[in-house]
Amino acid sequence: MLNVDSIDLYYGAAQALRSVSVTAEIGKVTTVLGRNGVGKSSLLRAIVGHQPIKGGQIVWKGEALGKAAPYERARRGIAYVPQGREIFPLLTVKENLETGYAPLPRAQRHIPAEIFDLFPVLKDMLSRRGGDLSGGQQQQLAIGRALVTRPSLLVLDEPTEGIQPSIIKQIGFAIDTLRRRGDMAILLVEQYFDFARDLCDHFAVLDRGQVVMAGTRASMVEDDVRRHMSV
Repeated sequence: MLNVDSIDLYYGAAQALRSVSVTAEIGKVTTVLGRNGVGKSSLLRAIVGHQPIKGGQIVWKGEALGKAAPYERARRGIAYVPQGREIFPLLTVKENLETGYAPLPRAQRHIPAEIFDLFPVLKDMLSRRGGDLSGGQQQQLAIGRALVTRPSLLVLDEPTEGIQPSIIKQIGFAIDTLRRRGDMAILLVEQYFDFARDLCDHFAVLDRGQVVMAGTRASMVEDDVRRHMSV
């Protein structure tokens, strides 16, 4: 289980997160919702070690992560799919997937067949350069690259951004499949409300760097959540 406990995060003098607490459980999807600029990506960057926190703690599988570097968190089973995908455009699809080998012991350095079951298009494009793929295909590649690391926590930052509806449906199916597999916690930042609502077991809404609403999917009052997401 991931337990983000009352963390504060600053960029210089500007405070981006104020006493934010979020949890993510194995076999469940936790969705973080909110408008642009309210701290959603900052929360994920803190969890994966890209941005230090000033207060509170982040605990994964019973151990505080402290100042552990991103590569150390990857070795502990935390995988990150950043906003904007950040694939390597000049590497082939196969080479992009193989960059996921970095935190793995040598015996595990192969691409799991499950990735091609979830995203068949990747198998057909293994020799194509990442930069030649469509935005939706690049998003599938970014998720596949994260899955190569065999994560037990998958952190996704707005995977539907700029993606066509047919691929959004595929990504939703993949997330649901991984959830039902029961050995992975999934933390999803999203602005597409219907996608987030249909997938989540738990949710949290951020506004101005604070959690203003949280609970289970069953307890969600949709109108209240939508109000916090509207501009």
